[in-house]
Amino acid sequence: MMGDADTITTRIILHADMDCFYAAVEMHDHPGLAGKPVVVGADPQGGMGRGVVSTCSYEARAYGIRSAMPISQAYRLCPDAIFIRPNMARYVQVSEEIMTILRWSGFRFQQVSIDEAFLDISPAGSFLAAQKLAEQMKRDIRIRLGITCSLGLAPTKLVAKIASDFHKPDGLTVVAPADVPGFLAPLPVRRIPGIGNKIETELQALAIQTIGDLAAYDIQGLIARFGRSAVLLHEAALGIDESEVVERDRIKSISKEMTFEHDTSDPDKIVATMGALTSEVYRSLAAECLYFKTVTVRVRYEGFVTKTKAKTLMHYHNDQETIRGYAQELLRELFCGRKIRRLGLRLSELKKQDARQQTLFG
Repeated sequence: MMGDADTITTRIILHADMDCFYAAVEMHDHPGLAGKPVVVGADPQGGMGRGVVSTCSYEARAYGIRSAMPISQAYRLCPDAIFIRPNMARYVQVSEEIMTILRWSGFRFQQVSIDEAFLDISPAGSFLAAQKLAEQMKRDIRIRLGITCSLGLAPTKLVAKIASDFHKPDGLTVVAPADVPGFLAPLPVRRIPGIGNKIETELQALAIQTIGDLAAYDIQGLIARFGRSAVLLHEAALGIDESEVVERDRIKSISKEMTFEHDTSDPDKIVATMGALTSEVYRSLAAECLYFKTVTVRVRYEGFVTKTKAKTLMHYHNDQETIRGYAQELLRELFCGRKIRRLGLRLSELKKQDARQQTLFG
């Protein structure tokens, strides 16, 4: 733990993040997989597969395999890895049990994905009391479900999320209010949620490598480079985040977008990216226990020309293959050989399902 554990604060936020969740569930259900490089994702087809990695064990990560990586690349990095197709019905079941454990504490709760959640445990009164509660939650999840999670405790959601990733796997990182600047300062700017390759490259062009560099940088200089988003960047570097832990309203749509580092007309790259988007929206769909009826693909070409196509199905579905099939069909209709800057995929006309039921197509 960092700093004075007995410090009383008005806000104590916990972020819970399961460790390599899908792979962890598979290793729990199949003990013979323990200690082996396990990759959950598309069929690699001997290195010719077009899907992506959903997640992987830490043993697989030692080979350089990462989530959202093309499955063909993962196969090249470790052809001896154990490749497993996702079993979302099982992952949703385990997720529900985890979230039940977290909700049982009675604190304000917000699930943000199938394997992540925030709790506002300010009523605990102190970071010392919050740490004891967090340790108990970790034990309960490990004993009841046989998997580990990493937790972050901090005065804000932003810092708590960064903290939960600080000591993985099976970590617990506590950042008291007075320690926030010292905790954030040495970390690379990429550790701030939402900063990707493009923003990281632009910050590096300003000689900003760490969060501390960003916090110390002249705000007017940042505004000149990033416009209005500069204020949010600067506040994030200072650990400022006033967002509350709240239960979400009913979701009307699920969407994901991805911008290419360079405009591209490479069909393989475009198809692989749509595959990654498919995996992401499906993960969100499963986490929320939803069915969908409409699939929409959005393409932004070079020159910022944007076109969309949608397909509304006759019946509700909740399986990944249906999403993948219609997403690729709509993409083929939109792809004209012109270079693409950004791809987007959206599911809409959603309705809630009973997450304890089997998915429509297993």
